Amino acid sequence: MTHSKIAIMLCAMTKTSDKSLLRGIDPTALSRAADTIRLLGHPERLKIVEILEVDAATVSDIQEQLDMPQAIVSQHLAKMRGCGIVAAKRDGVHVYYRIVEPKVRHILECIRKCDV
Repeated sequence: MTHSKIAIMLCAMTKTSDKSLLRGIDPTALSRAADTIRLLGHPERLKIVEILEVDAATVSDIQEQLDMPQAIVSQHLAKMRGCGIVAAKRDGVHVYYRIVEPKVRHILECIRKCDV
């Protein structure tokens, strides 16, 4: 899914005109939304957050479910962690990742409803 498709989809979900949208949203919020959408515009990251939507998971859990190399999963999680989309919590030797940006769940729901 491209960034433009996600942006179009999110804009279609709003019931305001383009002018009121631009005047009504704080520029900081727009910047944050753009960063989140940009990061989630990668199919592998969308798959990862879909797993995390259900429950917290370790890199190994995600790797096994997606049949993806550990290094790639770790890189995607690091990028999403840097943007504040996910957070990590250590429990002994395991590190569990979970979604901390509430809008991610809305974006996933929007994708499901729009069947893009």
